[in-house]
Amino acid sequence: MSPVRLFILVIAALAAIVLAFVVRGAFAPKKAEAPAVVASAPAAKPTVQVLVAKRDLPIGTRLTTDDIGWQSWPAEGLNPTFITDGTAPAVQKEGAAGAVDTATKAASNLFSGAGLEGMIGTIVKEPFVTGEPIVARKVVRSGEGGFMTVVLTPGMRAIAAPVTVDTAVAGFILPGDRVDLIYSRDSETEDVEGYITKVVLKNVRVLAIDQKPDPEKDAKTMVGAVATLEVPAADIELAASAVAQAKANGALILVLRSISDTAGGPTRGNGIPGAAQSGGSTGTVRVHRAGQVTEVKVGQ
Repeated sequence: MSPVRLFILVIAALAAIVLAFVVRGAFAPKKAEAPAVVASAPAAKPTVQVLVAKRDLPIGTRLTTDDIGWQSWPAEGLNPTFITDGTAPAVQKEGAAGAVDTATKAASNLFSGAGLEGMIGTIVKEPFVTGEPIVARKVVRSGEGGFMTVVLTPGMRAIAAPVTVDTAVAGFILPGDRVDLIYSRDSETEDVEGYITKVVLKNVRVLAIDQKPDPEKDAKTMVGAVATLEVPAADIELAASAVAQAKANGALILVLRSISDTAGGPTRGNGIPGAAQSGGSTGTVRVHRAGQVTEVKVGQ
């Protein structure tokens, strides 16, 4: 066999082998692809609706629907003191749902029914920050112990003054109104006849009538025997002296101020007629006689 023919046979053999592998690969069954691994999302944790502050609430704030609202809260982190809407999460009773039941019952016992409505009108006695859960120990309702100390403005004092229908604008003065405190009595001097009056304090806030810090629903009048007034600490002696003198000889009259004339805090008037003061200064008092009003200088 010639070398050329031998070379051709070798080439043909190699081609046949290559072709065999190609044909085998084309008809061989394909291997199944491994399924893609999909990371499973973590299971959603159950939540409950918790009553929280919608804004910063300082001491003395009377809660309204604009101050508080519902917010989702992880059930596993629920504190029994939190107030919920009563809806139980999808968890076992032994877990967070048990805390939900405890919180709901606690709020129901304290506020005659858990929920936002039960908190409206309560007074903040410890400050809240935005998003902080509302808890019963940090608020107080009208008539509860400590209520008046929360309502009082810092630097102010509460004092009770006797009033009647005649001296309290026929009962049209309600808690929250602003009044002027006037002292009036008969003149005791020989050269002055009639009544003398003086404005003791101006723009004083009325805290309560008798033991009621709020009027009844839709009430337009409140008739009582005692008005609790908020006066500056620096003027408490002046107010107390006016109350004492009114009980002994005279009367205290509350003059209702317009809502448009209540800006600023309380201010002093021109004192108490006949009350001795340092310096021996003189002042004027208004004398009401026979339907006429005159001013007379008196020693103070």
